[in-house]
Amino acid sequence: MRFPPHSTRIGATAALLSALLMGATVTATTADAKAAAVGDICYGALPSQTYDTLRLIDQGGPYPYPQDGTVFQNREGVLPGQSQGYYHEYTVKTPGSSTRGARRIVTGKDYQEDYYTADHYVSFDLIDYGC
Repeated sequence: MRFPPHSTRIGATAALLSALLMGATVTATTADAKAAAVGDICYGALPSQTYDTLRLIDQGGPYPYPQDGTVFQNREGVLPGQSQGYYHEYTVKTPGSSTRGARRIVTGKDYQEDYYTADHYVSFDLIDYGC
C-alpha cells in the first residue's frame, strides 16, 4: 500500500494562510486553478475496480491493457510539474464499457503518490490511504 506525502499541500496552505493573516492580497493564477483540479479521495470511497488496479500496480502486473504502465505525459498540466517519465498511467475498468473508459490511476514514482481520475485527466484526486 502506498502512503503519499501531503507536506507540499500543507506547506502551500500554510503559506497562503500566513499571507492572508499578514494582510497580503492573494491573486489566483492559472497554476492555482490547475492545482484546484487536484483534490483528495479516501481509499475507501474509490470505485471497487480501482482496488484491482492498485493491486496489479503493487504486483507489477500483468495489466489488462497494453497502455497500462506507460508514461503519463501530464500534457494538461493538472498534476504537479515533474520531469518526463515521472508519472505512469493505469486503466481502471469501467463495467459495461467496450473501451478502456475514462477512469485511470496515475502514479508518481519518487514519492509513490497515486492519483485517481474518473474524467480522463480533467481532474484528479490524490488517494488518501489514511481514511
